[in-house]
Amino acid sequence: MSAPDTVSDPELQEVAWDLTDLLNGAGEDPQAGVDALLADAQARADTFAETYAGKLSSIDGAGLIAAMQELAEIEEIAARAGTYAHLAFSTDTQSPANGALLQRVEEKGTAIETKLLFFHLEWAALDDAKADELLATDGLDFARHHLKTARRYRPHLLSEPEERILAEKQLSGRSAWVRLFEEQTAAITVELPDEGDVPLDAALSRLFSPDREVRRDTAERVTGALAPGLRTRAYAFNTLLADKMTDDRLRNYPHWLAARNLSNEASDESVQALIEAVRARYEVPRRWYRLKAQLLGLDKLADYDRMAAVTQDNEKIGWPQAKEIVQDAYSSFSDELGGIVSQFFAQPWIDGPVRPGKRGGAFCSYGVPSAHPYVLLNYTHLRRDVLTLAHELGHGVHAVLGGSQGVFHMATPLTLAETASVFGETLVFGRLLEASPSAESRLSLLAESIEGSIATVFRQVAMNRFEHLIHTHRRETGELSVDDFGALWAQSQEELLGDAVEVTENYRSWWSYVPHFVASPGYVYAYAYGQLLALAVYGRYEEEGAGFEADYVNLLRAGGSKSPEDLGQIVGVDLADPGFWDKGLDLVERKLEQAEQAAKDAGRI
Repeated sequence: MSAPDTVSDPELQEVAWDLTDLLNGAGEDPQAGVDALLADAQARADTFAETYAGKLSSIDGAGLIAAMQELAEIEEIAARAGTYAHLAFSTDTQSPANGALLQRVEEKGTAIETKLLFFHLEWAALDDAKADELLATDGLDFARHHLKTARRYRPHLLSEPEERILAEKQLSGRSAWVRLFEEQTAAITVELPDEGDVPLDAALSRLFSPDREVRRDTAERVTGALAPGLRTRAYAFNTLLADKMTDDRLRNYPHWLAARNLSNEASDESVQALIEAVRARYEVPRRWYRLKAQLLGLDKLADYDRMAAVTQDNEKIGWPQAKEIVQDAYSSFSDELGGIVSQFFAQPWIDGPVRPGKRGGAFCSYGVPSAHPYVLLNYTHLRRDVLTLAHELGHGVHAVLGGSQGVFHMATPLTLAETASVFGETLVFGRLLEASPSAESRLSLLAESIEGSIATVFRQVAMNRFEHLIHTHRRETGELSVDDFGALWAQSQEELLGDAVEVTENYRSWWSYVPHFVASPGYVYAYAYGQLLALAVYGRYEEEGAGFEADYVNLLRAGGSKSPEDLGQIVGVDLADPGFWDKGLDLVERKLEQAEQAAKDAGRI
């Protein structure tokens, strides 16, 4: 894994999506292809409404199967258009054409959604005896769990006219504010010495530098780059907080996180148990940061030191090498998973390089079962980017296998959505660790892994605390100022970091580029849930060895066709066990102990 001669990495620059697969071959005129899909979906939705509206109370089992099959096809067609527009926008958020297409798709998609609203409202209104009779119908497997979970929303649904109004107003309400926030953050550039203006993600990657002055300077420059649009982003965030407050009140949700828990098929009690279990173990990240201060020769870390490399091992990994490492790890575990990963590399299913206007971070878009998923990266040649690639391809193989369940069941609730991604990342981490030639190299890798767990488990729970504080403030006190956001952000971070890390004044504005807070309120705890679940699943793999592969693939192939508890049972994990979270946290702590030993072996402490 020697460093490439140049970070320009020409092959990486060619790693880009071809989204025309979503448009049934209408690649020469994407807008026409999108419009054709939406017109087809709208026509079928109109016919569907004429056929079934007002008639669900008298439908029989065969009729329900026919209705759900047609509804699945409509959702697939509309989702193809929606996926195309969102993915095109994510790779160039500054393109007026992409923005206009996204708005067009959202408007037409809302019209389709509004036309079909009646179905789930009438389904939820059926009495339990009638619903249970219909759910027992043979041949309904492709939609049974979906229909069961939909009935859990009965206490929170409004009348059909009210639901129509809310759906149509969302375009000029919530969706518009989320888009504004995303466009604002995607446009942020940071001026760096000798490089000029670079995208935010590229600047943040400099926080891994072993040079403290580079890290400190970068943090100041990032804070400076966040400042110009800070008030606008705060206003958008305030508006979305108020919108959610109103929505929760109208739908009788008892607290700000209740709707998210319901969609995750997780009880309030289990989520609270997760959050409290992680907060009770905040000493784990603090212990790591104290060790890290020793390794860096510092009395105490500042926030901009948290991601610093602890060794001089500043290895750059080119795109061809990254592909080889990840492919080998997946193929060695499972021929089937390895075959799916090879498709991502062979086909234009990945968008890899950093570009101006491209959305930051990384994600995998599931799309629809009849089309393949798409992975977005911002690959900067760091070793952790290889782990990010492995992570997102874990989502990718999950999407491919879960797609066999159809559109209603291809995706899991968010609480299980990270299982395959973290598992895949852990496989690749193992490969990298095996190839480490020295204690110093092992220390470097273990540091990256521990910091990944801190970011995914402990930091996400701290971010959940930040969300709790701001939603509570908005509901009990009123609109938040920029200073209010900064103070509550600092409070949540200081609780996590304790006396191990100094939270600087500059860091108080760094909440303002996190997309999950605005696009998916309450989402972040699912990362911790998924990470700890995946670690437990990986622990089962270590115990069982090769025989575990078949159960694991069956878990991924089940998609979201069962409850989280039933899915866990496929791989021998009991999500109802009150001690479940501590088992995952114990695995994180054991890795910390390995790092402490590697530091001693390397003569660093």
